[in-house]
Amino acid sequence: MTRKKKIIVTVTNDLTHDQRVRKVCHSLMKLGYEPHLVGRRLSTSRPIERPYPTTRFKLIFTKGAIFYAEYNLRLFLFLLFRKYHSIHANDLDTLLAAYLGGKVRGKELVYDSHEYFTEVPELAENPFAKRTWERIEEWIFPTLSQVITVNESIANLYKEKYGNQVHVMRNIPEEKPQGMEPNTTKVSRAALGLPADKTILIVQGTGINVDRGNEELVEAMSYMDGFLLLIIGSGDVLPRLKETVLNEGLKEKVIFKDKMPYEQLKFYTAASDGGISIDKDTNVNYRFSLPNKLFDFIHAEIPCIVSDLPEVKKIVNEYNVGTLLSSHNPKEMAEEITRYFQSYDKEQLQAHARKAVSYLTWENEEKVLKKIYKD
Repeated sequence: MTRKKKIIVTVTNDLTHDQRVRKVCHSLMKLGYEPHLVGRRLSTSRPIERPYPTTRFKLIFTKGAIFYAEYNLRLFLFLLFRKYHSIHANDLDTLLAAYLGGKVRGKELVYDSHEYFTEVPELAENPFAKRTWERIEEWIFPTLSQVITVNESIANLYKEKYGNQVHVMRNIPEEKPQGMEPNTTKVSRAALGLPADKTILIVQGTGINVDRGNEELVEAMSYMDGFLLLIIGSGDVLPRLKETVLNEGLKEKVIFKDKMPYEQLKFYTAASDGGISIDKDTNVNYRFSLPNKLFDFIHAEIPCIVSDLPEVKKIVNEYNVGTLLSSHNPKEMAEEITRYFQSYDKEQLQAHARKAVSYLTWENEEKVLKKIYKD
């Protein structure tokens, strides 16, 4: 019996909520490989069950430069003494160890960049950290023969800067999600503890951060009668949002829920009336963002309410699955959202979404992996 070739897949998160990486591993299995997913363990990490091996490093440090140094050292040592065929490194924060480990062992490396890492907002106020990551990228990136990223805009930025050919593999849900039967994403609002008589808008994800438009959206709820805003997930702006809700007396209009497993989140998405993705054009990463939640909304057949940014605008306009907001002014946002829900054709929107889903599936995106690993 021929043993399957092992692919080491690297991330710095705790493996629990990263849907893109879960889908990549599943696709590698379909291609006949055995993925081995490597991340870290936090004190809050939940147990995980996957049909392939996983390793989570228990680290001394949990954030900052010293965390990244410790993680990359542990990963490098891990790669030195394991048997594997190649490495699939996710994002710049795992690339250094993956590159060095693969170099020493003579292994192939595939780099999967989920964002334009050196322009993330967290680095904007830390010039030393930003320059350190830039130097790592400038050293390694030009040597890479197989690079993947999440949309055409970021692929073009990398190609212009380094000259590499960059593959695009968008973060889109599976047509038939692993572990879920068809038509199991619908649960009644009553079962979810949601009101039946409100127009529910949902903000979801693990990146509910500053300057992604949610500060203004919460304020906009003051002007929106008959609407409920459901915020599910995690991010650095949540304390500010909760304070605004308390100070402005919006507890009846805004509900917060902690991040939850994707399989559970899908029920809330499907029970909502509209999905929100309104990043601001404050940095390169937000300007060219194409968040996976946009595709979650389309698969749930609910309209996408988005800001006027290139990648999200392209999807919404091409498939006619929502509306663009022209402003982040709370009152103007409230007026535009209210006007949209007063006039849009729900059945037509759902028909457009179903047509879009026939194209926008992970099963189509994973063809990129098939080509790369075949090469």
